[in-house]
Amino acid sequence: MITTQAYINKNLPTILEELFSLIRIPSVSAHQHAREALYQCANQWVKLLLKAGVDKAEVMETKGNPVVYAEKCIDKSLPTVLVYGHYDVMPAEPLELWKSPPFEPEVRDGKVFARGADDDKGQSFMHAKAFEYLVLTGQLNCNVKFLLEGEEEIGSPNLEAFCEANKTLLSCDTILVSDTSMLAADTPSITTGLRGLAYWQIEVTGANRDLHSGIFGGAVANPINELSRMLARLTDDQGRVTIPGFYDRVQEISPEEKKLIDQVPFDEEAYKKDLGISHLFGEKGYSTIERTGIRPTLDICGIWGGYTGEGSKTVLPSKAYAKLSARLVPDQDHREIMQLVADYLRAIAPEYIQIDIIPLHGAASYVCPIDSPAYRAAEQAYEQVFGVRPLPVRRGGSIGVVPVFEKVLGVKPILMGFGLESDAIHSPNENFPLDMFKKGIETIVAFYLIFCHQTPVTSHQTVDR
Repeated sequence: MITTQAYINKNLPTILEELFSLIRIPSVSAHQHAREALYQCANQWVKLLLKAGVDKAEVMETKGNPVVYAEKCIDKSLPTVLVYGHYDVMPAEPLELWKSPPFEPEVRDGKVFARGADDDKGQSFMHAKAFEYLVLTGQLNCNVKFLLEGEEEIGSPNLEAFCEANKTLLSCDTILVSDTSMLAADTPSITTGLRGLAYWQIEVTGANRDLHSGIFGGAVANPINELSRMLARLTDDQGRVTIPGFYDRVQEISPEEKKLIDQVPFDEEAYKKDLGISHLFGEKGYSTIERTGIRPTLDICGIWGGYTGEGSKTVLPSKAYAKLSARLVPDQDHREIMQLVADYLRAIAPEYIQIDIIPLHGAASYVCPIDSPAYRAAEQAYEQVFGVRPLPVRRGGSIGVVPVFEKVLGVKPILMGFGLESDAIHSPNENFPLDMFKKGIETIVAFYLIFCHQTPVTSHQTVDR
């Protein structure tokens, strides 16, 4: 029987061309004009999954962008694995910083460069190829379902309703998600926790129109000045959020978890060098790993207003805007935090401006147990392929659908990520090392072979449509 590695190497040109057929489609969910591209990408996924060996695959509607559902059901007495991924991508801007066109994948230096190469077309496609290998070699010993959505990068606003309406269709024993990263290529890790998210847009208005700064400056409030003052009051010089009640639900980690975190390898000097900075900054009293994994934060993600074109324009703007995001930890409710931030900003806003606070989206945090059969199978699979036991780590990002799966389907997802910090997801020159792509396929195959031979059927499973 051909090994997974040999199969990948033999078919790599075809595998990459199939992946590239997805990447070439600019499925940017943040762009209103990209709806046709999103449907095109969903339909391409259907074609590729059918080719990989599923029994059925279809595009299913939501109130927003469609989802792709596919399945191969062997026997209802066998375990069922649900694979989740997303086919939408972040905007590619600023385009001038890309070394090659973002939607024309290019292989150089052993990496695939393109928007979506890692997040999440590349990582999702590993599952399709692992599944294909198991089918072709007659080693698939479980039922497999695929769920690919087109709104993850905008907060998955319609997926919870879809899951609620399709509980039977999506029922499973475990859920695999590859939309996270590892610590390093030689230090595999499994993400066991994700921070939650709250996101707002702030609009501050002064006069009813832009004004001449010489005639009106000093007599009328400048919205940019006032917004800047308010935003500066959100955090202190110790890196702590100043909003009353923000930390009320934050729990300190146990000594045992603290020991695990301290074992995570971290080269501070290399970290600073990679980012091009001379010093780190964050909440006083916590390490960088703790700040980015187990502590909440509040950041200004964008601020704009007034004249920003070439040359000068002596204008006092009518409006100023900002976008804020909070990363939240377990027990912090994103709805509660959204209200606390809004109340605080309104309380400190001066009477001579108008402030509008628009909540955009939020997501719950997530913690995965490390003693479940699925986690143990994933742990063994990583060790088998990478040669070392993976470390359980909490990461600072958010994947809104992960806690939704736990809430709606009653199943704890396993976050089997194979990305690296150097992959530059959400940034220009996003990339995915071919070595990690191939090892990801191998590890997923190993997971199936381990998990499906040790897991009895549960009441969650059904293969009936």
